[in-house]
Amino acid sequence: MSTRTPGGTTVVLAAMLLFGSAVAQEYPARTVRVIVPFTPGGGTDLMARITAGKLSSMLGQQFVVDNRPGAGTVVGSEIAARAPGDGYTILMQVNSLAANHTLYPKLPYDTLRDFMPVVLVGDTPNVLVIHPSMPVKTVGQFVALAQKRPDEIVYASSGVGGASFLATEYFKMLTGVKMLHVPYKGTAPALSAILAGETQAMIAAAPGTISFIRSEKLRALGVTGEKRWPVMPELPTLIEAGVKDFEFATWYGLFAPRGTSPEIVSKLNATINKMLVMPDVKEQMQRGGFEAAGGTSESFTAYFRREVEKLGKVIRTTGAKP
Repeated sequence: MSTRTPGGTTVVLAAMLLFGSAVAQEYPARTVRVIVPFTPGGGTDLMARITAGKLSSMLGQQFVVDNRPGAGTVVGSEIAARAPGDGYTILMQVNSLAANHTLYPKLPYDTLRDFMPVVLVGDTPNVLVIHPSMPVKTVGQFVALAQKRPDEIVYASSGVGGASFLATEYFKMLTGVKMLHVPYKGTAPALSAILAGETQAMIAAAPGTISFIRSEKLRALGVTGEKRWPVMPELPTLIEAGVKDFEFATWYGLFAPRGTSPEIVSKLNATINKMLVMPDVKEQMQRGGFEAAGGTSESFTAYFRREVEKLGKVIRTTGAKP
């Protein structure tokens, strides 16, 4: 026999709301781990360190970057997916999280269920770079050489399913060229491979390439954005260079494990949106080649689901395999 009063449900709901509010006010009460599923030194690592450093000062607790590369970002993503939904483990991810949903026939997590999109932090174009020894100086010359020598040019990527891999497969699809793929555990080791002459080309997130382009250790042929990159406006877009319809940006987003309270997600979202308009953060990001994004968690959720569909189409069309 129930002894619940008619107003009992209202009392319980009110108590839950008060508890959630109290949790959000107290958060964070200890160190927060920011998982980066790449090696140190790449664009994702840099974006995570900018974000973690500012969150530490704004929220009064340390946000510590934890690099967990491997398996095309699956290793780090799984660690985040299996973490408690208490806000003390969050994930900085890129296009890879969306692509892996289609790329891998079986994952140790459910991409659309096990991650809560918090905020789109920023994005950056990619740059087609080659080893300076290659006898080409334009995108058109590069395409012609690759068409003349199918599967002789070796391209590096930050890992199967990574943004650089997807961008290059998209490039191959639109130009009809054939190149051999060598995956690495992140942007930094992939760029090191080109610098050493182990590979000849890469479409890499712009921030990690700036110093090598300026020192002429790598030759840049073009950028993948729909407009020229303000950091190096002399570089043409690939569309301008003749690769019709080619546009590909690397985006950086923050995710929380499933079950994280909406109040904590909301607090992180609001704090990062405040962070992104601060002059010192904007200067830091622009210097690194990033463009700030921001917005609500709901808008990022919708964007992320569109990315899952778009990148799924690229993977199915190119036949890319892990």
